Amino acid sequence: MSSHTETSRPLLEMRGISKTFPGVRALDNVSLSVRAGEVHSLMGENGAGKSTLMKILSGAYQADPGGEIFIDGKVVQIDGPLAARELGVAVIYQELSLAPNLSVAENIYAGRELRKGGRRWGMVDRKAMERECEDVLTRLGATFGPATLVGSLSIAERQLVEIARAVHSQARILVMDEPTTPLSSRETERLFKLILQLREEGLAIIYISHRMAEVYELSDRVSVLRDGTYVGTLEREALNADSLVSMMVGRDISGFYKKAHAPYDPGKAVLTVRDVADGRRVRGCSLDLHAGEVLGIAGLVGAGRTELARLIFGAEPRTSGEIAIDGRTLHVHTPRDAINAGLVYLTEDRKHQGLFLDMSVRDNINVAVCGRDARFGVLDRARGAQRAKDSIRSLSIRVPGARVNVGALSGGNQQKVLLSRLLETQPRVLILDEPTRGVDIGAKSEIYRIINDLAKSGVGIIVISSELPEVIGVADRVLVMREGVFAGELGGYTGKPITQEAIIELATGSPAALDEAA
Repeated sequence: MSSHTETSRPLLEMRGISKTFPGVRALDNVSLSVRAGEVHSLMGENGAGKSTLMKILSGAYQADPGGEIFIDGKVVQIDGPLAARELGVAVIYQELSLAPNLSVAENIYAGRELRKGGRRWGMVDRKAMERECEDVLTRLGATFGPATLVGSLSIAERQLVEIARAVHSQARILVMDEPTTPLSSRETERLFKLILQLREEGLAIIYISHRMAEVYELSDRVSVLRDGTYVGTLEREALNADSLVSMMVGRDISGFYKKAHAPYDPGKAVLTVRDVADGRRVRGCSLDLHAGEVLGIAGLVGAGRTELARLIFGAEPRTSGEIAIDGRTLHVHTPRDAINAGLVYLTEDRKHQGLFLDMSVRDNINVAVCGRDARFGVLDRARGAQRAKDSIRSLSIRVPGARVNVGALSGGNQQKVLLSRLLETQPRVLILDEPTRGVDIGAKSEIYRIINDLAKSGVGIIVISSELPEVIGVADRVLVMREGVFAGELGGYTGKPITQEAIIELATGSPAALDEAA
């Protein structure tokens, strides 16, 4: 990492920043100091105040009176996005703000277009904008040209356009909010190289992420917010998981995964799957899941894990195979067949395939079981309201009330709403596909508690996860998929320890891959 970042004067200082919304104090006397030529990560649970602080920096929000913002040691007033941009502040949000029907050059110049003849109200000079953009695109390693229509680009390429727009406008402070969420591992690697290049060019980069591995790899320093307050800053050499997590959640994280359920009975299979295939991605898989067991399924992207789960659940048609619960063969053709038999599935894509974002928490929790409350065709809303209230309490869902729309909740609370809906069906088997994707560390801990409590009660649980520490932490036994089949089994009564090295070796099919992954 750059040595000059340790001694240079801060490029940006935010001192005593507070922000109050009706009934909520989102920020309370928060300070942040960022140097030129550093990657400064900002961490905290969902709702900690990270986004609010960055919206104040970007001019989207106005801070309460009393706080100050300094750039280059001088007090500045950021009373809107235009003022922030003129001061060299650029923000790249998770939801990219590009116009897909315009060219790359037109997006880069949005709001400051070049005009023919240099006149303020003349025709837009697209050719001149394209010429002026070529250098910055080349410098950033773009494989597309300035005349390319943004709608034809991949997510990673569009993100590069956002960065090009910031660099071209001579931004000095670049905020990146969860930039790797939509990216593949290869695209993420390219983004990291670009971030380090920009850091070496002297940009101050504020990086927001829930992913510890990214924070370790990129950060010169890390600042932590909790409940709208500043907790502290760690230098690179002081970074470790225990310190960061305890700063974020305000408590000790010993027993984080909470695998404290009793050993399962290997003689009693609650779910039996035999030779299930779809003729494409899944090529004949068999497994036994026992009551009270947490069975992990690991593997590389594209190995067929999600496809297998959807076949078992009846969300996709299978070409062969049999499924049984408690020894009874099931004829699962649709998800409703599976739910009626006591098998439920938590999708990896909660926003598009799981939740009704424009409906309330109460309605989302009740939607799968509301028929139980109907008498003579009329819903018993009081019973549904009580069910939602009980779920909010038992799953520790942080929400002002059950009537709030699910779309307004954090990722972790959305996940718990979806999970509570599934649990209302009283399942015998629960399949969780990436159960903690996009949720903060505190919500992860609570989801692990729920998994542990369900296993204690005798529910059979399958956990599919790309996070190896998560698989190792929650699972009694792990099946590893490779190219549509199970390549091996670890833990449980196999006697083989569940380790990252063993999972990677089975997932890749080559012991030599261990050296590459190290």
